[in-house]
This record gives sequence, structure tokens and C-alpha cells, in this order.
Amino acid sequence: MSTPRILFVCLGNICRSPLVEGVARKRCAEAGLAVTLASCGTGGWHAGHGADPRMRAAARAAGFDLENHRARQLQAADFDRHDWLLAMDSDNLLELNRLARPGAAGQAALFLPWAGVTSVQDFPDPYYGEAEGFRQCVDLAERGVAGLIERLRQR
Repeated sequence: MSTPRILFVCLGNICRSPLVEGVARKRCAEAGLAVTLASCGTGGWHAGHGADPRMRAAARAAGFDLENHRARQLQAADFDRHDWLLAMDSDNLLELNRLARPGAAGQAALFLPWAGVTSVQDFPDPYYGEAEGFRQCVDLAERGVAGLIERLRQR
């Protein structure tokens, strides 16, 4: 079976998707799972920038390193390079579906429900909130990645 290729997608690629990518990288490595992981944003205004400093701090406090992350915008080729494009929220999922090539149905999904987290559909965007929102995102990313790992193990 080939190595799964997963792309996490949020709006600007500086908060949620790099966090989930970082958590997934660490936890998949610890679980011994071979998987290719990346993240991007549907918008390009942060392209080339690092993760939001508040998200880096919250991630670092929980043992995750986002220091080398550089934001990038979604590209049409991402639909060919990845098996699954997992959106952090419904708006970004709509954008993925709008941009998807014919025949890509089912390739894009909401990350949390896809990973088995049923208590919430959309991963909240902490960008305009307080520091506590960033810490809560780390907890939610951990829950989502645990479900992701379980799903990958069942493949």
C-alpha cells in the first residue's frame, strides 16, 4: 500500500493547518506511521511567512515545533500531489470543492469529522482571539490527530 499523502488546509496557513501538520508529524512518527504531510492556505496573503507567533508559542508549550513552517497558498497541483485535502472549516472546504478538478469528489473533507471528532465540525480560527484560544487549538489538534492516526492504522 502506498504512503498516504495528506494536506491540511486553512485560510492563511499560519495558525490551524500548520499546527495540525506539526502535531501530526510528531504523533505519526511516534506511532511509526509512514505518511506524507503538508499544509497550505486557500488565501495567499501570508505566503512565505512563518506561523503566527501566538500559535508557535502555544505549540511549543505543548512540545510541538512550528519554527520552520513557511505559509504557502493552495495550488491546483495539490489535488494531484495529495490523497486527502483536509479543511479546517466549512468555508475552506467549499473553496477546495470549488477548485477541485473533475473526478476529485471525496478527496476533500473537513478534518475533524474525517478524523472521527464528532463534537465539533469546524476547527475554530484563533487568529482574532486571545492566547487561550491558541492553547485550545492545540488540544483540539491533538484530538483530531489521534483520530487521524486511528483511521490510518485501519487502512
